[in-house]
Amino acid sequence: MSWGLLLLVVAIAAGAAWLGRRYFALRGARVVQCPETQASVVVDIHAGRAALGQRFDLSGCSRWPERQSCGRECLAQIERAPSDCLVRTVVTKWYEGKSCAVCRKPLGEIDWLERKPGLIDRNGRARPWPDVPADQLPQAMATDQPICFDCYVAATFRREHPELVLENRWKN
Repeated sequence: MSWGLLLLVVAIAAGAAWLGRRYFALRGARVVQCPETQASVVVDIHAGRAALGQRFDLSGCSRWPERQSCGRECLAQIERAPSDCLVRTVVTKWYEGKSCAVCRKPLGEIDWLERKPGLIDRNGRARPWPDVPADQLPQAMATDQPICFDCYVAATFRREHPELVLENRWKN
């Protein structure tokens, strides 16, 4: 193999790696404020086009198909700070400085791979973040409370297997 060919292969591999990192950084649902209604909406962009350096363009919106012909002014919010409006960023910021609604322990840094925290609603029903549809995210963050992974697992076990749970409250 000649040096020129080797250099070409390395350049292509480096370019593909850069493009792949850029694509994965840009993909994902985003929460933005609709300029028309001033309400939170969830949008998706064409991450492949954006990774190639093309203009940001919407591929979906929680107000579509009814308002698909809007002016797309919300794209300015994404262009200013593409990662700040990602759902995962918004949710991470929501957890900052909070404590578990059940055990009251500070949540600290969130481990999104293995020990994902959850939410608990007004009725005491616990659910994980992936069960919250992106278009319901703003409402869930306004009404639900954060719970740690351990309390989420315990609450889920109590709900799914009540016959195996013995409630034995300690008396002080």
